[in-house]
Amino acid sequence: MELRQLLYFVKVAQKEHVTQAAEELHVAQSAVSRQIHQLEEELGVKLFLQKGRNLQLTPVGQLFCSRAEAVLKDLERAVQEVQEFMHPELGEVRIGFPHSLGIHLIPKLVAEFRKRHPNVKFRFKQGMYPSLIRDIVSGEVDLAFISPYPKDSDMVTGEIVLNEELLAILPPNHPLAREETISLKQLKEEMFVMFSPGYSLRPIVWDACMKAGFTPHIGFEGEETETIRGLVAAGMGVSLLPDMALQHTSELQPARVRVIDPVVTRSIGLIRRIDEKLPLVAQTFHTFLLQYFREHEGGAPKQGKPDSAQDELELL
Repeated sequence: MELRQLLYFVKVAQKEHVTQAAEELHVAQSAVSRQIHQLEEELGVKLFLQKGRNLQLTPVGQLFCSRAEAVLKDLERAVQEVQEFMHPELGEVRIGFPHSLGIHLIPKLVAEFRKRHPNVKFRFKQGMYPSLIRDIVSGEVDLAFISPYPKDSDMVTGEIVLNEELLAILPPNHPLAREETISLKQLKEEMFVMFSPGYSLRPIVWDACMKAGFTPHIGFEGEETETIRGLVAAGMGVSLLPDMALQHTSELQPARVRVIDPVVTRSIGLIRRIDEKLPLVAQTFHTFLLQYFREHEGGAPKQGKPDSAQDELELL
């Protein structure tokens, strides 16, 4: 069995089409077909079935594909580790994060790191909570910022690196806009601008309202912090957003007011695959991050799983 056969097989499985796979591999279609045929003969099984103009993996083909993908990823990682060993300042860090952190925190961290390591490259991948977990487990990214910290996981580990307060945001002309602090129940008659289902900041706002004794009336839903902020500034309702998501200025700006009853916070965790050594350049960045949060955010990152008070803390 040759490496080329595995490469061609996985690409055909991804594209479900020999011609498209050949085009992406920059080889002749006949070469791809021949390698797949030889692989099937060596294994003694049929890996693909014809389905219309496309190919579909057989059940045994699906099993073999998952193993082949793992082999190729391990090989890619091995090559990367050798290159980083020879040229540690020329490596690449693959990092995942939710959208709200991409506005302010991630650019700041990367800029600060590159002052010390100017030749390190970064590959970024934004996502929601479930996709960030999948990306860590599958090896798509080396590190990911996430919240809440995954409980009882046997696949990822990490640290809680930051706690942040959520603020009430109100239209500029709202009667409470000039208050220094409010209780959340003062907003019980208001229309809320909420994140769409599937975004984990939605339940933190919902749960905070329930804790304050009311069910929020949802007038509008959005998928980005800029959308939520803009709708509130335009007078479409009220909401809660992390302070970090309010750093960016734009033409439409809502009023920001602290909520003291209940105080609403979120924690941000930094996770990685459990029982797996990070690539050298990613380990360097990981060490930098822990030191950065220790120096700039007050207190050392917390190891392990969060306590019950942190179970409510969620992030986009």
